[in-house]
Amino acid sequence: MTPRGAVIFDRDGVLNRDVGYACRAEQIEWIEGAVEAVRAVNAAGLLAFVATNQSGVARGYYTEADVQALHGWMAEQFAAAGARIDAFAYCPHHPEAPLATYRADCDSRKPGPGMIRRLLADHGVDPARALMIGDQPRDVEAAVAAGIEGVLFTGGSLLSFVAPLLARIAAAPAVTGPRS
Repeated sequence: MTPRGAVIFDRDGVLNRDVGYACRAEQIEWIEGAVEAVRAVNAAGLLAFVATNQSGVARGYYTEADVQALHGWMAEQFAAAGARIDAFAYCPHHPEAPLATYRADCDSRKPGPGMIRRLLADHGVDPARALMIGDQPRDVEAAVAAGIEGVLFTGGSLLSFVAPLLARIAAAPAVTGPRS
């Protein structure tokens, strides 16, 4: 079986407007072209993932259950519009967290590559056919540390931004042996 390709989206600032510690459905306002961009990823035969730092958990603003509920709601909203998010990954840790349970300098917290590596491994994704779209330099740094391309989204239509990237990774030859 040929490994699949994937697009990994940061959440706040890429799929939805960054309102600061969003944890409820009523706080979500989609970025222009977000749903269409995910639908285009699906149509290209690529997996669509979300990888997001959620330090609001570590700060006590909301719980992991709140994050999971919001991600479930987001998945339902995408599905209702004919788009699919294949997996969500989040990191609730922060090295200076007020809540000791979440105080950690975790490899999954971007710019660490842990979330991205886990998504790639869990879903059999070829790193040569994967990329991360983020709105912060730490998103790009995490992608590069995980061995994939990282691109910085600075606004506008997410669909217009994603379209030329899809053609490139959908057509990339699959790596079947070890990468050097």
